[in-house]
Amino acid sequence: MSRVPAGLWKNLLAIQVYGANTGVGKTVFSTLLGSHFSKRLGGKTKWRVQYIKPVSTGPADEADDSYVHKYSGSPVSTLFKFQDAVSPHVAARDAPHIPSDDHICQRLFASLRGEANKHAFRRGYMGLSLVETAGGVLSPGPSGTPQADIFRPLRLPVVLVGDHRLGGIASTISAAESLIMRGYDIDAVVCFDDKSKYENAAYLKNYFKKLEIAAFDLPWIPNLEGVSEQEEGDLMWKYYQTESLAGQTYRVADRLIDRHLERMTNMRNMAFRTKTTIWHPFTQHKHVEKANDILVFDSAYGDYFQVKHTEKSCRDIGFKSDTSLFYPAFDGSASWWTQGLGHGNPRLALETAYAAGRYGHVMFAGATHEPALTLAERVLEGLDNPRLKKVFYTDDGSTATEVGIKMGIRAMCKRYGWNGAREEVGILGLKGSYHGDTIGAMDASEPNVYNEKTDWYRGRGYWFDYPTFKMRGGQWIVEPPAGMIEEFGPAQYFKHQDDIFNLKSRGRSLPYEVYIEKTLDKLVKQKGKKFGALVMEPVILGAGGMIFVDPLFQQSLVRVVRRYNFSPASEAAPLLEADKHDWSGLPVVFDEVFTGLYRLGRFSSSTFLGVHPDISVHAKLLTGGLLPLSITAASESIFQAFWGDEKSEALLHGHSYTAHPIGCHVANVSLETMGALPTSYAWRGYKKDWKTVEQETATGRWSLGVVTPEAGEDKSLWSMWSQKFVVRLSKHKLVDHVNALGSVLAISLVDKTGSGYTSTAAVELRDALLNEPSFAQVQIHSRILGNVIYLMASMTSKPGHLAAVEAAFEEKLDNLK
Repeated sequence: MSRVPAGLWKNLLAIQVYGANTGVGKTVFSTLLGSHFSKRLGGKTKWRVQYIKPVSTGPADEADDSYVHKYSGSPVSTLFKFQDAVSPHVAARDAPHIPSDDHICQRLFASLRGEANKHAFRRGYMGLSLVETAGGVLSPGPSGTPQADIFRPLRLPVVLVGDHRLGGIASTISAAESLIMRGYDIDAVVCFDDKSKYENAAYLKNYFKKLEIAAFDLPWIPNLEGVSEQEEGDLMWKYYQTESLAGQTYRVADRLIDRHLERMTNMRNMAFRTKTTIWHPFTQHKHVEKANDILVFDSAYGDYFQVKHTEKSCRDIGFKSDTSLFYPAFDGSASWWTQGLGHGNPRLALETAYAAGRYGHVMFAGATHEPALTLAERVLEGLDNPRLKKVFYTDDGSTATEVGIKMGIRAMCKRYGWNGAREEVGILGLKGSYHGDTIGAMDASEPNVYNEKTDWYRGRGYWFDYPTFKMRGGQWIVEPPAGMIEEFGPAQYFKHQDDIFNLKSRGRSLPYEVYIEKTLDKLVKQKGKKFGALVMEPVILGAGGMIFVDPLFQQSLVRVVRRYNFSPASEAAPLLEADKHDWSGLPVVFDEVFTGLYRLGRFSSSTFLGVHPDISVHAKLLTGGLLPLSITAASESIFQAFWGDEKSEALLHGHSYTAHPIGCHVANVSLETMGALPTSYAWRGYKKDWKTVEQETATGRWSLGVVTPEAGEDKSLWSMWSQKFVVRLSKHKLVDHVNALGSVLAISLVDKTGSGYTSTAAVELRDALLNEPSFAQVQIHSRILGNVIYLMASMTSKPGHLAAVEAAFEEKLDNLK
């Protein structure tokens, strides 16, 4: 997860040489290619060759350094060397210091950048850096991480040296697939042709041609077994001067140069081509004046995008020839809240390939498959909600919420005998909430910037005001909306965030319940309004502006709607709940698309409220940020509302890729991986940072659909963002308040002209974070919601990386006017 830039320079061709196995001629090829470039004729470019071995093992007199220097004339730079002639992860055990994967990547990048700098003012010169790896593609580095993963942040173009021996076809194809699965570009495959009966080179050329990967066969390396040092030198000098070898090497070199130029051209033109052809989401294109306003991503890995420098960013940083075309930017929005296990996660990529190979896609109506069934059982177990019994699959959060609304309204109409097709049935919710862009989910939100220009929008429902909680000036506070002290009472101050969520200690809030009941009486009894469901996001209203709602209010709202009679006075009273797991009053729908699945540190954010919903919606982190997939979980009583003799009574909803097995399989792996994180070293450190002496463990039992933690269970609150950093932000002169919970950090900036989506207070900070290098050497890609700027970590973010992000954020905040 190193934050080094990807390696692409205008004046340096950097190539990573991998071998399909050991003993395949990798060093011979590197020597051959380097020797060719150092003597390359034709054209106006003169080449300077650099050899780098990031990791080497074995005694110095057995190393390949002298061999390369002897036949190419260029020295070899070895970055990390271990004495024992064994795999690096074994050789490093006795070393006084084992270099981390980040350190190896950073050293390699620094060496490449230094070479690029040598050609900054040498007109007509170009550099070639050959990075020769050790062993095979997946051979472990010093830490034990496969080297293809260690070097992945740099994403250097690859030459793969194939295996000419018996079984070499399989090992070469496997090595290539391992690289492709990790997002590498293989510019060429070369194989030494020993003219034996195996005919590996001929087969591999045809095989890779189908994959549009250039493959070359090279003349066989002389057999040096039993020859003297003098004879070996004579044979190899003669070999390196072979005419057929020179011709093939020239073609390989041409291929590498052409691919480099193609990549440079593509990067240069992508923004313009995008502006010409793409209609972006959530974008007013009138404000996209120039192509340079469009960010170009080359790749992403871990928590970082690889972003192409724009002309403006080049001017701002004083662009130099040793600057890579890309810079790493921390993915501060977790890629629209989807990123859970890091970009380019090799495990998820492998599992995706497995499911694609096993299933592709299979239709789901009246059928089943193992990934979907396993995922449904896993989600229900994780939610630990005795009400929820059935899982319905959809594709994204908006659609899943729309399905949940359909479920709730149908159940309500069936129980109360309403005809929802002929009479208006709305929903109850919270002001500032937003549940998605499909028309049904959009109608479940009050008028706002997202829907006010949508011509079919009707806004069917009522949305409550509510108190919010935040940290301001180092103090946690729950405060009512402006002008509503009479309804909710004055602001309340708390020593710790945990105290706000200690709902048992806070007790029932009569002012909240009185306000809710009075509002419902006006709507239902006086105006005759009909409602089909309570729909709300637990704890945080995401798209509405990262609004943190007082959890006691949300619990009170559920408590009231479950006991309230929503049948107008002229109608018969509703049926009472059949058992403790049946819904009463109004079906409760929790939209956990944003806040669920460990985003806030727990599998379900409903546990923060001590409430079991009747319908629970999940997406975003479900597949770890890899594929679109969502689920709507419902109670048995909700399921029974669609039980009948006619097909029209069924839930007639679905899409072609419902419960697609690739997404379901990846989701199973993702949830299993995230399920192990609470006991990880990083998460234990985050929790310890937020631990307070006064924390108490709440106890309680299930009652009327409300749950409090069991005795002895640690339900303390914590954040991946350090407590000291959050406190400092809350005291900053430009910050009104701040919130931090789990992976989410939201900073509301002071704006004297008013907050909300029309505010531009956060624009300057957002642009500075992305475009201006910081002292912490971190640039941050972030999103803003009016005057609110937020940062979001992935579930696997490293504490050291987040500390650097915090330092960069404070630096840029301090520099604002």
